[in-house]
Amino acid sequence: MSRHIGIVACSAEGAALCYRTICVEGAQFLGTHTHPEVSMHTYSLGQYMSCIYRGDWQAVADLMLASAHKLATIGCEFLICPDNTLHQALPDVEPRSPLPWLHIAAVVAEEAAARGYRRLGLTGTRFLVESTVYPDQLAVRGVECVRANAAEREEINRIIFEELVNGRTTPEAVRYFQRVFERMKDDGCDAVVLGCTEIPLIMNDGNSPLPTLDSTRLLARAALRRSVQGTPRLAPP
Repeated sequence: MSRHIGIVACSAEGAALCYRTICVEGAQFLGTHTHPEVSMHTYSLGQYMSCIYRGDWQAVADLMLASAHKLATIGCEFLICPDNTLHQALPDVEPRSPLPWLHIAAVVAEEAAARGYRRLGLTGTRFLVESTVYPDQLAVRGVECVRANAAEREEINRIIFEELVNGRTTPEAVRYFQRVFERMKDDGCDAVVLGCTEIPLIMNDGNSPLPTLDSTRLLARAALRRSVQGTPRLAPP
């Protein structure tokens, strides 16, 4: 028996990638075309962004909690949020939540430590990169965090909100991320966090100067493992 996964979503592209990963990779544990029960609820990105732009993280928490309660009523057993930025509100969400959550930055930090990385570059929305969401989780595991600089934060933020969340990908955006990652490599980083769930739409280990930590897929896989805990991985056919 697998546990019912609840997805508290925000932006469509990142949530869709997370959902697809759970469904496709569930077959490794449960058999061909089989995955755990998954339910998703989302208020619009516009509703969330109106709260974020005015710095009202309590309102962000209230939206996340409203989704959590809806998902709890239909039988979800734990929750994930495939949006790094929203995790700034999670400390206000968890004490009032009807269900437990997996923390995206904790999942990424655990993976970084397991792979032996010691100094990570961090990319994402400017709200995320300027927050303590990742530095706090990485510090617990002895991993240093190097933020994208101010100019990089602004351009990456523009790419995310003008292009990626709208499903638009361009070679220019890929080249910009490559330059940022190269700068981080020169600064001593041994890997980079794709800390926006849309960045994996254009960046991966195949086109990055640094190894990447894909927060979207890592969260999906952590949710999958929790859901099927105790179920052995199937041998390939």
